[in-house]
Amino acid sequence: MKRYVMAGLVLAVLTTVVVGTSLLGAEGAPVVLLGAALGGALGLVPDGSVAARAVGFVAGALLAWVGYVLRAAALPDSAAGRAVAALVVLGIGVFVVAAARGRVPAWSPLLGVAAVAGAYERVYAADPSAVASTSVETVTSVLLAAAVGLLATAFLAPASGAARAAGRTTTSRGAHADDTATPVRGVPVVGPRDESTSTAHPVFSSPAPQAAAAHPSSHPQPEA
Repeated sequence: MKRYVMAGLVLAVLTTVVVGTSLLGAEGAPVVLLGAALGGALGLVPDGSVAARAVGFVAGALLAWVGYVLRAAALPDSAAGRAVAALVVLGIGVFVVAAARGRVPAWSPLLGVAAVAGAYERVYAADPSAVASTSVETVTSVLLAAAVGLLATAFLAPASGAARAAGRTTTSRGAHADDTATPVRGVPVVGPRDESTSTAHPVFSSPAPQAAAAHPSSHPQPEA
């Protein structure tokens, strides 16, 4: 919990600095909070590596960008056109996750799509014909803000589930190895048997056969 609190505090401070100093410009200020918050979530969720999460996020953002360009160039500005664009964007996102074979978390491209859609939908609706210029500025701003959020939290986030599981496995194996050499309830540990000095003493063993002694016959032999 302490690591989450520290990461949240660092994220809040960096976001405040970016907004207060207008590092992303006046046009990028409205999307700083959105991008930083989503980037912080990207760094805090312990699922896969940070690089894989970042790749999935950027892929989703680029797909959403392509979706807006497709809407402006070839699709009608109606519910049907928006539905087709959403189908194309999410369908390609699923294909990207499947092609990565589990290396990219399935939620990270969705987070990238949500970042661009939340930052650019209102700008696009105001003037769809200016998508070539306005989309570049908005997408760049939201990606930079997300990078700030990711850097603020990635190094303070708890270890991933796989790393924790590996640590628990190593610890349990070490404990098991120690238990084999520790007496339990006063029972001494029997060491390895030395075949060179030990002698087998079977419990049920028959005495070694003794050589039969020669005894004179008790019956006299008939004389010839």
